[in-house]
Amino acid sequence: MPDQKTFPDYKLKSGWNALLPARAARPALEKDISVDVLIIGAGWTGISAAKRWHSLSPEAGIALIDASEIGEGNPGRNSGFLLQIALGEDANPDQIDKMNLCNSLTASTMAEILAEIDASGHEVDITKTGTYRAAASEIGLKSLQNYRAFLEAADLEYESLDATALRSRIGSDFYQEGLYSPDCYLAQPAAAIRALASLLPESVQLFENTAALKLTQQSGGWQVQTPNGVITARKLVLANNAFSKELGIGRSRLVAMHTYAGLTPVLKKSVLDELGSDETWGLLPTHRLGSTLRRTTDGRLMVRSMHSYEREAHREKIIGGLQHRLKKRFPQLPSLDFEHYWGGAVGFTFNGGAVWGEFEPGLYVSAGCNGGGTVKGTLLGKLLVEAAHGMKVPNVPKLFGRASWMPPEPYRKVGYKIAASVESHLGRHEL
Repeated sequence: MPDQKTFPDYKLKSGWNALLPARAARPALEKDISVDVLIIGAGWTGISAAKRWHSLSPEAGIALIDASEIGEGNPGRNSGFLLQIALGEDANPDQIDKMNLCNSLTASTMAEILAEIDASGHEVDITKTGTYRAAASEIGLKSLQNYRAFLEAADLEYESLDATALRSRIGSDFYQEGLYSPDCYLAQPAAAIRALASLLPESVQLFENTAALKLTQQSGGWQVQTPNGVITARKLVLANNAFSKELGIGRSRLVAMHTYAGLTPVLKKSVLDELGSDETWGLLPTHRLGSTLRRTTDGRLMVRSMHSYEREAHREKIIGGLQHRLKKRFPQLPSLDFEHYWGGAVGFTFNGGAVWGEFEPGLYVSAGCNGGGTVKGTLLGKLLVEAAHGMKVPNVPKLFGRASWMPPEPYRKVGYKIAASVESHLGRHEL
């Protein structure tokens, strides 16, 4: 495989960010600097890490760099689900004590996120709407049953819905059965990350449009090359998810999986009337290759689906694939064009575990979000910094898993294609 870029360089702009008022980015780094701590990646994890480091060591000189701009990078490209409980693929009813502790940690983290957004004074569309999980075929129903068993074992509130009930709420006949769980917030993700970034302490130097190109270990610390300057730091935190592997960390455990989203214009009332009784909702698929859906508070539909390996797909393929999936779910609606469509890279690990901890002296990493990088990423960034300060923290690898080894290229890509083909066939009715 040709050398990958060490940072995301997307062809398509984030639709969520495009809906917001223009924001003046902080200046890029233009000279060599030295700091106590450098954090790469100003997303949910990196911002959380910067704030926690400052709170524990207020005298430390901290720099935070991002290859893009706040709201335009990966944190502003996701579907905006902030889950207080385990993702469907993580839920294991046979390990309920562990799952209860994970849920407790993520719930308290969610409360902290809400408090920070409120304190920021920014107008952020974020509401506790809950979320649906729905299945369209036997393979989806099997996964749904496993998630129901987890919710029951954890004594978490949920509601079972048949096809008729789902149709009345979201306006789609596509699904056979579903569950509704109240433990989820839906947010405008670009607005949310902008709000969180606005509360960075003044002493934290934030440099946007500043990509990390190369890192080098040296006596007493690290050097990071950027396009227009070198940063020397005693401590280094990688919070750039899948792209940490291109800086030499986690190459045998991480893959950058690109997923895609489309957002319609604001729909007419006559169209919205065909979309059920819920005016705002979110739906997660039970199959990993299924489609995520949202109806936003301003009356749009969003669909997130499709995957590509390590590279962004062509626009025509993205548009056609997303329109097809949306039409399958809402065939009663007129032609639905997208006002915005975009992609984003997910840090994918084979077993769903995280790349987390101190990998070299003074080098700390939190990567491999597997599509759950909002609340969980915020938590893991905070815990990483606490561990770096010698504090006692929960056993992250035990709770959230440790990323397993994957074969090198080209075997990895071949294996992905085979696995994706098999999964696509088995879950073809969920796509």
